[in-house]
Amino acid sequence: MKLSVYAKKLGISYKTAWRMWKDGNIENAYQLPTGTVIVEEPNQRQNLNNVVCIYSRVSSSENKSNLEKQSKRLEEYAVLRGYKIYKSVKEIGSGLNDNRKLLSKILIDNNYNILLVEHKDRLTRFGFNYIDILFKSMGKTIEVVNISRDDNNDLMDDFISVITSFCARIYGQRRCKRKTEKIIQELKTGDT
Repeated sequence: MKLSVYAKKLGISYKTAWRMWKDGNIENAYQLPTGTVIVEEPNQRQNLNNVVCIYSRVSSSENKSNLEKQSKRLEEYAVLRGYKIYKSVKEIGSGLNDNRKLLSKILIDNNYNILLVEHKDRLTRFGFNYIDILFKSMGKTIEVVNISRDDNNDLMDDFISVITSFCARIYGQRRCKRKTEKIIQELKTGDT
């Protein structure tokens, strides 16, 4: 049922129901790509086949336009696969940060059975397999749209991301960029 029907059923205003949904107080609700909020009846919750939560992430606010494009691509992918979109979450933060609030909320959310991400590193830089194992134990799956097949590039990307993260903490953003570029250049010219 639509959120407006749900509000009438409870005898509350639509604005109150909307605030409740935004605050995460309505567990069995999801938003369609059109913006309509759907609240499922408790007996409808038994079947969670192909209910997807989309997670998009970029590292900095400078890439906000890329965040929107990433989210749109994932929504189109989900629709073409016939998935029912429960929620689309967009977050700005480092893939090395293990305290991302929006990611933490969707990891414990039980209203979907597929977490959809564009690349593994959009979910996390390290520990992807641990999250995958945890999801399997919960009866959920993580679907990665673009799986990298080149292990050497993955290893190099992980190495560079660790260096960038530590440099940013020690030397600050501007100086870090120069140091990272220098390290990358040395890695390219040196023996790898």
